[in-house]
Amino acid sequence: MILLRRTVPVAVLTALVIPFTAAPPATADARKQSEAEAGALARRMLGQLKVARALSIRGYSHERFMPRWAHHKGKCDTREIVLARDGRGVRKNAACHPVKGVWYSPYDGKRLKSEKQVDVDHVVPLSYAWRSGASKWSQTRRRHFANDLTRPELLVVSHSANVAKGGRGPQSWRPQRRAYWCRYATSWITVKRHYRLFVTKKEKVALLNMLRTCR
Repeated sequence: MILLRRTVPVAVLTALVIPFTAAPPATADARKQSEAEAGALARRMLGQLKVARALSIRGYSHERFMPRWAHHKGKCDTREIVLARDGRGVRKNAACHPVKGVWYSPYDGKRLKSEKQVDVDHVVPLSYAWRSGASKWSQTRRRHFANDLTRPELLVVSHSANVAKGGRGPQSWRPQRRAYWCRYATSWITVKRHYRLFVTKKEKVALLNMLRTCR
């Protein structure tokens, strides 16, 4: 199992999200135990989510979540913060834009050395969130969802993987790397639970299937 260099705030889902690289490294047995515990918790959380039919995509646009990359304290916007957080040896210019670094894409296992080759993916796509209940939110809540750095919703992946995924859910798309299915499913469920978004029947079945890899 490949460990990622990614920092997630400690206050968020310490029990659910599989720990990232730390010192000293966890043993294989400890990692398996963590995955199993994360999977068990995710199953309980999934069981608490409302199951309903997907809402209409009518009215959706990226502008409904704008600014999708909001500025935080200082010059950096959300995308730039995530690129700096998830990369190695990241150098930024005066405007906070990364000009150098190495990024690992957990969806397909690619190591990328150019910022032009990576995207910051919303684990639960904006259009999918819209059909899961976000269409009824206020603009402020949607903007927060699109820029939430405190949950496992934003992730650096390869541009090709992000394009392949598009706005699809786990019933029609899953990461190329099976080794990442457990973390992907737990992240998806975590985000949906926090924002009280519902799941469809097929989506729930697909998530349960991925959670079976949490061993």
